[in-house]
Amino acid sequence: MNREIVLDTETTGLSPAAGDRLVEIGCVELINHIPSGQHYHVYVNPQCSMPEEAFRVHGLSEEFLADKPLFGAIVDDFRAFIGDATLVIHNASFDMGFLNAELERAGHKPLANPVIDTVMLARQKHPGARVSLDAMCKHYGIHNSRRTLHGALLDSEILAEVYLELLGGKQISLALIAERTVLGTDAITTRATVSRRPNALPPRMTPAEAVAHARFVATLGDDAMWHRYRDDSSTEQ
Repeated sequence: MNREIVLDTETTGLSPAAGDRLVEIGCVELINHIPSGQHYHVYVNPQCSMPEEAFRVHGLSEEFLADKPLFGAIVDDFRAFIGDATLVIHNASFDMGFLNAELERAGHKPLANPVIDTVMLARQKHPGARVSLDAMCKHYGIHNSRRTLHGALLDSEILAEVYLELLGGKQISLALIAERTVLGTDAITTRATVSRRPNALPPRMTPAEAVAHARFVATLGDDAMWHRYRDDSSTEQ
């Protein structure tokens, strides 16, 4: 089972070294590159003012965040959700920098999870193109009109779609998969439903070819595989 966590954060600014803080975390779980339906989302009280520039990006005010938990109160739940899964992040150094700064501040070790940076993936696949999340949505025709403001959970959901396209699009899950059942967070079962044709296709062998084939099969002995399918092959293709 391949478990990945698509992750995004919102912050009060651009630099944790300058004192900027984390204010929102959003995560979406993927199992074998398919969303499992499990997610993690939390707002965090940064215990500092919200610059106007940051507020215009995500719309999270000091008043809204005032009664939200501190990072130290949610860190165990956050780490339990991500576990040792690979993290999929757009511009990973930014989010990882803030997460590890908050972890250090709370007395925890930095994250050691493997990380996939979708910015790097996008640059490799589309050299010279713009690789912002909005640009990738436009390129792949992903609907993102809900994204009037940045939001960690919504951006994670959108990034999960972009990530799938960067890996090769919907071909990765195969068009033959007609039914998908997610079993908790531990396993995923895929099942294809194949129906018979309402009317059999006309045989393509001539009568002479059918006789020749029957003679050939007779030389293979009673255990020949052809005997198992002989009747079906004359009526179904």
